[in-house]
Amino acid sequence: MENTALWFRQFGEPEQALTLEHTPLAPFVYGTLRVRMRYAPVNPSDQIPITGAYRHRVFPPRIAGYEGVGVVEQAEATEWIGQRVLPLRGEGTWQRWVDCPVQWAVPVPDSISDELAACGYINPLAAWLMLKRWPVAGKRVLVTAAGSACAGLLAQWAKSQGAVEVYGIYRSPQHIPGLRNLGVIPLSIDDERAIAEAVSQVDRVYDAVGGELATLMLDHLNSRAEMVSYGLLSGKGFSPRGKNITAQRFHLRDALAVTPVEEWRSWFNSLWPLLLQTQRPEVEVFKLEEWRLALARFREPGRQRKPLLKL
Repeated sequence: MENTALWFRQFGEPEQALTLEHTPLAPFVYGTLRVRMRYAPVNPSDQIPITGAYRHRVFPPRIAGYEGVGVVEQAEATEWIGQRVLPLRGEGTWQRWVDCPVQWAVPVPDSISDELAACGYINPLAAWLMLKRWPVAGKRVLVTAAGSACAGLLAQWAKSQGAVEVYGIYRSPQHIPGLRNLGVIPLSIDDERAIAEAVSQVDRVYDAVGGELATLMLDHLNSRAEMVSYGLLSGKGFSPRGKNITAQRFHLRDALAVTPVEEWRSWFNSLWPLLLQTQRPEVEVFKLEEWRLALARFREPGRQRKPLLKL
């Protein structure tokens, strides 16, 4: 039997570094689940490591992709056979077959579609944990990269948690109607004066951009505010020390590293029903062999649909 996977064997831009490779499927390893993948999304977190940005901990050769959904087709315990799962924290998911350690497989309820399950890990869990660690009831909140999936979840869940106002910094004007539909006050990334005024009044900032935008916000945040940095979509770092506060760092991998397996798997019991009640972007499906088209769609300014690889 053959496996097909997207490998990067050197650092570089994903379009240049990734190669679609066909290899014989390795022998089944006891203690794992052999999962026939169905879908995997295209996220910034899938692509940034390919560039070498995290070369201190992620290095080639490696199969790309961090999340997705599939069906267990081989296991020691027969009750796993036929179960849909998220095969997490192991091999890359941009491949047709994933061998996942049993303890890292998250069962997917029947009420959750494949398309939702495929995107049910990185962004939802990050947003949920940040709001759990830094609650926003009664607070004014600002999110950057407001058109992104994670920021959309942060905004919606912040409002349901009782946030008084939610501002969203966007890059592409195409995102304005969607933000207003969610009750988010849109701010253009190019309007530095409006951003400075807004951040001077908010209590919490969730920043996924970094760079000059993070520096601008830190310069204008008031002393009672908090800024949570959870990404560097700009590709640029920044000094976490502002005039009045020091930015706090959040990375999902750090939270998982200190959490028992049983506990983080149980988090999905709260996430699944929450996701069913949340507005989410539509998806656009691409065959694995169309991965270049999927990456091109992902990079389109103002993109409204999330690319999914059909594996």
